[in-house]
Amino acid sequence: MCLVLFAWKSHPDFSLLVAANRDELHARPAREMHWWPDAPALLAGRDLQAGGSWFAIAKNGRFATVTNYRETRGRTSAPRSRGELVRSFVEGSEDPLTFATGLDGRQYGGFSLLASNNDKLVYCSNRGDEPRILRSGVYGLSNASLDTPWPKLLRCRDRLNEIIVNNDLSLTSLSRIIADKEPAAASQIETGDLSFDVARALSAPFIVTPEYGTRCSTSLLIGNNGHVEVSERRFDPAGNSSGDSLFRFSVQ
Repeated sequence: MCLVLFAWKSHPDFSLLVAANRDELHARPAREMHWWPDAPALLAGRDLQAGGSWFAIAKNGRFATVTNYRETRGRTSAPRSRGELVRSFVEGSEDPLTFATGLDGRQYGGFSLLASNNDKLVYCSNRGDEPRILRSGVYGLSNASLDTPWPKLLRCRDRLNEIIVNNDLSLTSLSRIIADKEPAAASQIETGDLSFDVARALSAPFIVTPEYGTRCSTSLLIGNNGHVEVSERRFDPAGNSSGDSLFRFSVQ
């Protein structure tokens, strides 16, 4: 997952709102969001290469999502998959701050993690950000620290604020935020170790390139009454729709 916009306890009817894009190599095998047969309380997509997930919610309302950190060249591979973090938290029963504090970040590539048990929402990263409980508010997370002011993050976070203020909250309005394929202005693009063309493509909230791009978009509403709605929209390498799923349930 490479772009996550979310609002925590910022609306009188909803405890959590999330709009997120998973950006990944198109060749990496994955299964769509579903209730896992080997973990029946877990609703998530599944990475078929490493076995974990990028975005998951359980029947009891535990939620987690992870983004990778944009790293410079030369990083060695880590022994464990970041997708394990999502599954491990959502299937478990630990307080989110306890879970985050107990992680050995050296075992994973660079990540930022969000974990919630409905009572608390915790953010942590193994690239310099200590675990912390988030206050109510509207946030954005991409391939860096929380609220790093990349143009696509700022633009989408402003749009999330707008639909909250206008009380225009639905899975559809959330999905529109992250369907934005417009790259940043040339003057705003930081190339780092990337070519300008690649950096420009990655600057869009919804990424379209032949080999790497937005594989799916996920929208989540958790009501204060315990009602959960979540949708997943999937895309091919050209950015065209390749399927969608909708789930509704009440927190148990």
